[in-house]
Parts: sequence; C-alpha cells; structure tokens
Amino acid sequence: MNGSTGATTGDRLLTPGEVAALYRVDPKTVTRWAAAGRLGSIRTPGGHRRFRESEIRALLEGDGIPEGARDPYSPSL
Repeated sequence: MNGSTGATTGDRLLTPGEVAALYRVDPKTVTRWAAAGRLGSIRTPGGHRRFRESEIRALLEGDGIPEGARDPYSPSL
C-alpha cells in the first residue's frame, strides 16, 4: 500500500491542498470545515489530515459546498 490509498476501502486520500483546489478555497478553510465536522477526515500517524476522495467527490456532485459551510450573509440562489 502506498500513502495515497485508504487502508480499508482502497479509496484515494486527498490532502487539504488537493481538496481546497477542488472547492476553490484556501487549504485552511478545508481544515476548518473538517474541525467543524462539515467534512470527514482521517489523521495520518504524523497527525496530518487526509480526506477520502469518494466523499469529497460525492459532496461536489451534490450542491458543491459542505452542509453548513455557506456564508450565512450571502443571498441564496
């Protein structure tokens, strides 16, 4: 197994930077979403966050923004 696959599902694991590029946000925003429970993440033995690609892609195919991550001051479409 290499460092880019999940241990149990074979799902590719993404770094906060890779997730940020998909959502077009700063990597720190992705970390905040994970800390708030808006994105599921796992920790490497070194303490770094990784995100399951299948979960991130599923969210992107939905409305594109993790639940609760919308700006409450921006108008709805």
